[in-house]
Amino acid sequence: MAEQIPEGHRRNALGHLVPESLIKPIDALRDDLVRQLVQLARQQREALAAFKARAMAEIADFVDLSAAEYGVKFGGTRGNVCLTSYDGRYKVERAVGDHRIFDERIQAAKTLLDACIERWCSEGAHPHIRTLVEHAFRVNKQGHIDVNEVLGLRQLAIDDQDWKSAMDAIADSIQVTGTSSYLRISERQEDGRYKLLPLDIAKL
Repeated sequence: MAEQIPEGHRRNALGHLVPESLIKPIDALRDDLVRQLVQLARQQREALAAFKARAMAEIADFVDLSAAEYGVKFGGTRGNVCLTSYDGRYKVERAVGDHRIFDERIQAAKTLLDACIERWCSEGAHPHIRTLVEHAFRVNKQGHIDVNEVLGLRQLAIDDQDWKSAMDAIADSIQVTGTSSYLRISERQEDGRYKLLPLDIAKL
């Protein structure tokens, strides 16, 4: 419910009601401009949200329609889909991404990795492997370990049972906490590459 402010008053940043007669004209004009732009921004956000919902629904309907030609019924499958216009100029992509985090078992994995590195270094292995692992396990600004960085370690073909045990612990520690759906619309440029149609106001 919108706040009710007495007529002829405005609330300042400290929460005080101030008579408009005591407010400088330039401050009142600034307040009016900011509020108008915020209202317009809210309308645009709602329009974008409605567009995304409609686009996602129509893509889902088309996928079901296409599958029906082969007697297949997906029943609400929400995988990644790429649709291209007949001339190849436009591309619409629906992507679904998982939100993944590590549970407490990631600490066990890190302990196993540290033990591997200590043993390898004592056997004369190159110390750069320690830097690689420490980089993968660094904490981001949100205080979390980057899942993709750590999973990158699993791409290393290291034939060591302790290392493989650590990789198994990493895989077991991943938890999916939710999913997000993304809509990407691209147009092919003269050089053949596709360029995203920006829907982010900062990229317009």
